Amino acid sequence: MDLLVTTDWLAAELGKPDLRVVDATLVLPEHNRDAKAEFEAAHIPGAVFLDLDEVADTSSPYPTMLPSPEKFASRMQALGIGDGSRVVVYDDSPFRSACRAWWMLNVFGAHEVAVLDGGFAKWRAENRKLESGKPIIRHRHFTVFEDMAGVKSLADVLTHLRLGDAQLVDARSPGRFAGSEPEPRQGVRSGHMPGARNVHYSRLLNADGTFKGVDELKAVFAEAGVSLDKPIVTTCGSGITAATVLFALALAGHPEATLYDGSWAEYGAQGSTPVVTGA
Repeated sequence: MDLLVTTDWLAAELGKPDLRVVDATLVLPEHNRDAKAEFEAAHIPGAVFLDLDEVADTSSPYPTMLPSPEKFASRMQALGIGDGSRVVVYDDSPFRSACRAWWMLNVFGAHEVAVLDGGFAKWRAENRKLESGKPIIRHRHFTVFEDMAGVKSLADVLTHLRLGDAQLVDARSPGRFAGSEPEPRQGVRSGHMPGARNVHYSRLLNADGTFKGVDELKAVFAEAGVSLDKPIVTTCGSGITAATVLFALALAGHPEATLYDGSWAEYGAQGSTPVVTGA
Protein backbone atom coordinates (compact mmCIF):
# COMPACT_ATOMS: atom_id res chain seq x y z
CA MET A 1 0.00 0.00 0.00
CA ASP A 2 1.37 3.43 -0.94
CA LEU A 3 1.95 6.12 1.69
CA LEU A 4 -0.64 8.31 -0.02
CA VAL A 5 -3.83 6.81 -1.47
CA THR A 6 -6.50 8.41 -3.62
CA THR A 7 -10.23 8.58 -3.03
CA ASP A 8 -10.71 6.29 -6.05
CA TRP A 9 -8.42 3.70 -4.50
CA LEU A 10 -10.16 3.85 -1.13
CA ALA A 11 -13.62 3.62 -2.65
CA ALA A 12 -12.57 0.41 -4.43
CA GLU A 13 -11.06 -1.08 -1.23
CA LEU A 14 -13.89 -0.28 1.21
CA GLY A 15 -15.37 -3.35 2.82
CA LYS A 16 -12.30 -5.55 2.55
CA PRO A 17 -11.82 -7.41 5.83
CA ASP A 18 -8.26 -6.25 6.53
CA LEU A 19 -8.90 -2.55 5.82
CA ARG A 20 -9.43 -0.08 8.67
CA VAL A 21 -10.38 3.52 7.93
CA VAL A 22 -9.61 6.09 10.63
CA ASP A 23 -10.81 9.68 11.00
CA ALA A 24 -8.07 11.58 12.87
CA THR A 25 -9.50 15.09 12.64
CA LEU A 26 -8.01 17.51 15.15
CA VAL A 27 -9.37 21.02 15.66
CA LEU A 28 -8.60 23.75 18.17
CA PRO A 29 -11.08 25.50 20.52
CA GLU A 30 -10.95 28.66 18.40
CA HIS A 31 -12.35 26.73 15.44
CA ASN A 32 -15.67 26.33 17.32
CA ARG A 33 -16.02 22.77 16.03
CA ASP A 34 -16.62 19.38 17.63
CA ALA A 35 -14.66 16.85 15.57
CA LYS A 36 -16.24 13.81 17.21
CA ALA A 37 -19.78 15.13 16.71
CA GLU A 38 -18.95 15.92 13.09
CA PHE A 39 -17.70 12.36 12.67
CA GLU A 40 -20.93 10.93 14.06
CA ALA A 41 -22.92 13.15 11.71
CA ALA A 42 -21.02 12.00 8.61
CA HIS A 43 -17.97 9.86 7.92
CA ILE A 44 -16.50 7.50 5.35
CA PRO A 45 -18.30 4.12 5.57
CA GLY A 46 -16.71 1.82 8.11
CA ALA A 47 -14.50 4.52 9.62
CA VAL A 48 -13.70 4.91 13.32
CA PHE A 49 -12.73 8.10 15.17
CA LEU A 50 -9.27 8.56 16.66
CA ASP A 51 -9.19 11.37 19.23
CA LEU A 52 -5.63 12.73 19.05
CA ASP A 53 -6.20 14.87 22.15
CA GLU A 54 -7.05 11.75 24.17
CA VAL A 55 -4.67 9.23 22.61
CA ALA A 56 -1.81 11.16 24.13
CA ASP A 57 0.12 11.54 27.36
CA THR A 58 -2.55 13.53 29.15
CA SER A 59 -0.30 13.87 32.23
CA SER A 60 2.22 15.94 30.26
CA PRO A 61 2.17 19.73 30.53
CA TYR A 62 2.61 19.81 26.74
CA PRO A 63 -0.22 19.04 24.29
CA THR A 64 -0.67 15.85 22.24
CA MET A 65 2.55 14.19 23.39
CA LEU A 66 2.95 10.51 22.54
CA PRO A 67 1.09 8.18 24.92
CA SER A 68 2.62 5.12 26.51
CA PRO A 69 2.80 2.04 24.27
CA GLU A 70 0.26 0.32 26.50
CA LYS A 71 -2.27 3.14 26.17
CA PHE A 72 -1.78 3.31 22.43
CA ALA A 73 -2.26 -0.44 22.00
CA SER A 74 -5.41 -0.36 24.15
CA ARG A 75 -6.92 2.45 22.09
CA MET A 76 -6.08 0.78 18.77
CA GLN A 77 -7.65 -2.49 19.92
CA ALA A 78 -10.79 -0.60 20.97
CA LEU A 79 -10.91 0.93 17.47
CA GLY A 80 -10.68 -2.48 15.82
CA ILE A 81 -7.14 -1.94 14.55
CA GLY A 82 -5.06 -5.07 14.98
CA ASP A 83 -2.18 -7.10 13.69
CA GLY A 84 -2.38 -7.42 9.93
CA SER A 85 -4.67 -4.42 9.47
CA ARG A 86 -4.15 -2.07 6.55
CA VAL A 87 -4.93 1.39 7.90
CA VAL A 88 -5.99 4.44 5.90
CA VAL A 89 -6.11 7.64 7.91
CA TYR A 90 -7.99 10.78 6.86
CA ASP A 91 -9.01 14.06 8.43
CA ASP A 92 -11.12 17.17 7.97
CA SER A 93 -8.59 19.34 9.77
CA PRO A 94 -6.81 22.51 8.64
CA PHE A 95 -3.61 20.90 9.96
CA ARG A 96 -3.79 17.67 7.94
CA SER A 97 -3.76 15.89 11.30
CA ALA A 98 -4.06 12.48 9.63
CA CYS A 99 -0.29 12.70 9.23
CA ARG A 100 0.12 12.78 13.01
CA ALA A 101 -1.90 9.57 13.30
CA TRP A 102 0.15 8.04 10.46
CA TRP A 103 3.35 8.87 12.34
CA MET A 104 2.07 7.54 15.67
CA LEU A 105 0.96 4.27 14.12
CA ASN A 106 4.41 3.84 12.61
CA VAL A 107 6.14 4.66 15.91
CA PHE A 108 4.10 1.97 17.65
CA GLY A 109 4.65 -0.78 15.10
CA ALA A 110 1.87 -0.68 12.51
CA HIS A 111 3.24 -1.92 9.19
CA GLU A 112 0.80 -0.72 6.53
CA VAL A 113 -0.49 2.80 7.06
CA ALA A 114 -1.52 5.34 4.43
CA VAL A 115 -2.99 8.83 4.34
CA LEU A 116 -6.01 9.65 2.18
CA ASP A 117 -5.02 12.40 -0.24
CA GLY A 118 -7.36 15.37 0.11
CA GLY A 119 -8.99 13.90 3.19
CA PHE A 120 -12.68 14.03 3.99
CA ALA A 121 -13.21 17.31 2.13
CA LYS A 122 -12.24 15.71 -1.17
CA TRP A 123 -14.28 12.57 -0.46
CA ARG A 124 -17.36 14.64 0.32
CA ALA A 125 -16.83 17.01 -2.63
CA GLU A 126 -16.92 13.98 -4.92
CA ASN A 127 -20.34 12.98 -3.50
CA ARG A 128 -19.07 9.62 -2.32
CA LYS A 129 -20.93 7.39 0.14
CA LEU A 130 -21.19 8.51 3.75
CA GLU A 131 -22.31 6.94 7.03
CA SER A 132 -23.54 8.50 10.24
CA GLY A 133 -23.77 7.40 13.86
CA LYS A 134 -21.38 5.53 16.10
CA PRO A 135 -19.67 2.55 14.43
CA ILE A 136 -20.00 -0.99 15.77
CA ILE A 137 -16.46 -2.12 16.47
CA ARG A 138 -15.02 -5.59 17.00
CA HIS A 139 -11.94 -5.42 19.17
CA ARG A 140 -8.75 -6.81 17.65
CA HIS A 141 -5.34 -7.56 19.11
CA PHE A 142 -2.70 -4.93 18.43
CA THR A 143 0.87 -6.00 19.17
CA VAL A 144 2.64 -2.81 20.08
CA PHE A 145 6.30 -2.33 19.20
CA GLU A 146 7.72 1.01 20.20
CA ASP A 147 10.34 2.35 17.77
CA MET A 148 11.57 5.65 19.17
CA ALA A 149 14.29 6.11 16.56
CA GLY A 150 12.08 8.62 14.76
CA VAL A 151 11.17 10.57 17.91
CA LYS A 152 13.32 13.40 19.21
CA SER A 153 13.37 14.82 22.74
CA LEU A 154 14.41 18.27 23.94
CA ALA A 155 17.80 16.84 24.91
CA ASP A 156 18.21 15.41 21.41
CA VAL A 157 17.40 18.75 19.79
CA LEU A 158 19.86 20.61 22.03
CA THR A 159 22.53 18.08 21.08
CA HIS A 160 21.79 18.60 17.38
CA LEU A 161 22.05 22.36 17.90
CA ARG A 162 25.42 21.95 19.61
CA LEU A 163 26.83 19.56 17.02
CA GLY A 164 25.13 21.00 13.94
CA ASP A 165 24.55 17.47 12.66
CA ALA A 166 20.86 17.74 11.67
CA GLN A 167 18.62 20.22 9.89
CA LEU A 168 15.70 21.60 11.89
CA VAL A 169 12.57 22.23 9.79
CA ASP A 170 9.86 24.30 11.48
CA ALA A 171 6.28 23.96 10.17
CA ARG A 172 4.85 27.02 11.94
CA SER A 173 3.70 30.15 10.15
CA PRO A 174 6.40 32.59 8.96
CA GLY A 175 5.20 35.12 11.53
CA ARG A 176 5.51 32.77 14.47
CA PHE A 177 8.84 31.49 13.16
CA ALA A 178 10.20 35.05 12.90
CA GLY A 179 8.75 36.04 16.26
CA SER A 180 6.62 38.81 14.78
CA GLU A 181 3.40 37.00 15.77
CA PRO A 182 2.71 36.06 19.41
CA GLU A 183 2.66 32.45 20.43
CA PRO A 184 -0.83 31.09 21.26
CA ARG A 185 0.33 29.51 24.53
CA GLN A 186 1.11 31.53 27.63
CA GLY A 187 4.67 31.39 28.86
CA VAL A 188 6.10 30.41 25.47
CA ARG A 189 8.69 32.71 23.92
CA SER A 190 8.50 33.87 20.31
CA GLY A 191 11.04 33.01 17.64
CA HIS A 192 12.75 29.82 16.48
CA MET A 193 15.71 27.54 17.09
CA PRO A 194 19.06 28.77 15.78
CA GLY A 195 19.66 27.62 12.23
CA ALA A 196 16.14 26.26 11.74
CA ARG A 197 14.47 26.46 8.32
CA ASN A 198 10.85 27.48 7.95
CA VAL A 199 8.54 25.36 5.76
CA HIS A 200 4.97 26.23 6.66
CA TYR A 201 2.99 23.04 6.16
CA SER A 202 0.46 24.75 3.88
CA ARG A 203 3.19 25.18 1.26
CA LEU A 204 3.17 21.40 0.78
CA LEU A 205 -0.49 21.28 -0.22
CA ASN A 206 -2.50 22.15 -3.30
CA ALA A 207 -5.55 24.43 -3.09
CA ASP A 208 -7.85 21.39 -2.74
CA GLY A 209 -5.90 20.02 0.23
CA THR A 210 -4.12 17.28 -1.69
CA PHE A 211 -0.36 16.97 -1.41
CA LYS A 212 1.80 18.47 -4.12
CA GLY A 213 3.65 16.13 -6.45
CA VAL A 214 7.12 14.81 -5.64
CA ASP A 215 8.98 17.31 -7.81
CA GLU A 216 6.98 20.22 -6.37
CA LEU A 217 7.65 19.04 -2.82
CA LYS A 218 11.36 18.77 -3.52
CA ALA A 219 11.28 22.31 -4.90
CA VAL A 220 9.58 23.65 -1.76
CA PHE A 221 12.22 22.10 0.48
CA ALA A 222 15.06 23.23 -1.76
CA GLU A 223 13.74 26.80 -1.79
CA ALA A 224 13.74 26.76 2.03
CA GLY A 225 17.35 25.57 2.07
CA VAL A 226 16.52 22.03 3.21
CA SER A 227 18.69 19.23 1.81
CA LEU A 228 17.05 15.84 1.36
CA ASP A 229 20.49 14.22 1.60
CA LYS A 230 21.07 15.16 5.24
CA PRO A 231 19.38 14.28 8.58
CA ILE A 232 16.22 16.25 9.32
CA VAL A 233 14.24 16.92 12.49
CA THR A 234 10.77 18.40 12.01
CA THR A 235 9.12 20.63 14.59
CA CYS A 236 6.09 22.93 14.90
CA GLY A 237 3.92 24.27 17.70
CA SER A 238 2.82 20.99 19.28
CA GLY A 239 3.98 18.13 17.05
CA ILE A 240 0.95 18.04 14.74
CA THR A 241 1.98 19.90 11.60
CA ALA A 242 5.56 18.69 12.13
CA ALA A 243 4.09 15.31 11.16
CA THR A 244 2.59 16.87 8.02
CA VAL A 245 6.07 18.04 7.00
CA LEU A 246 7.51 14.64 7.97
CA PHE A 247 4.97 12.92 5.73
CA ALA A 248 5.79 15.24 2.83
CA LEU A 249 9.48 14.50 3.34
CA ALA A 250 8.72 10.78 3.08
CA LEU A 251 6.83 11.41 -0.16
CA ALA A 252 9.80 13.42 -1.44
CA GLY A 253 12.23 10.62 -0.70
CA HIS A 254 13.48 11.26 2.86
CA PRO A 255 11.84 8.40 4.81
CA GLU A 256 14.17 8.67 7.82
CA ALA A 257 13.36 12.21 8.94
CA THR A 258 12.51 12.49 12.63
CA LEU A 259 10.04 14.54 14.69
CA TYR A 260 10.53 16.58 17.85
CA ASP A 261 7.44 15.61 19.81
CA GLY A 262 7.49 18.46 22.33
CA SER A 263 8.08 21.01 19.57
CA TRP A 264 7.82 24.73 20.33
CA ALA A 265 5.31 24.21 23.15
CA GLU A 266 8.14 22.60 25.10
CA TYR A 267 11.20 24.30 23.62
CA GLY A 268 9.86 27.84 23.80
CA ALA A 269 8.69 27.37 27.38
CA GLN A 270 12.21 26.73 28.64
CA GLY A 271 14.12 29.64 30.09
CA SER A 272 17.55 28.57 28.89
CA THR A 273 17.03 27.24 25.36
CA PRO A 274 18.56 29.45 22.64
CA VAL A 275 15.96 31.40 20.65
CA VAL A 276 16.44 33.72 17.70
CA THR A 277 14.01 36.01 15.89
CA GLY A 278 13.69 37.26 12.35
CA ALA A 279 13.41 35.33 9.11
